[in-house]
Amino acid sequence: MPREIALGDALVPGLLLILLLSLIPLWLIDRVSGRLGLYGHVWNPPLFRLAFYVGIFGSIALLLF
Repeated sequence: MPREIALGDALVPGLLLILLLSLIPLWLIDRVSGRLGLYGHVWNPPLFRLAFYVGIFGSIALLLF
């Protein structure tokens, strides 16, 4: 994967695409967890979402690099 990607005349980091790509599984898992009431068992739901997002992002980044 290239380190920078040209979008128009601007160079953006390649990790930006992975950051945006990892929002999709987070959104799906967040929807399912909210409907099943799993956030009622978590001490701090925003912190849990952040930790889950970091895990998804790290997994995708390690798979692609």
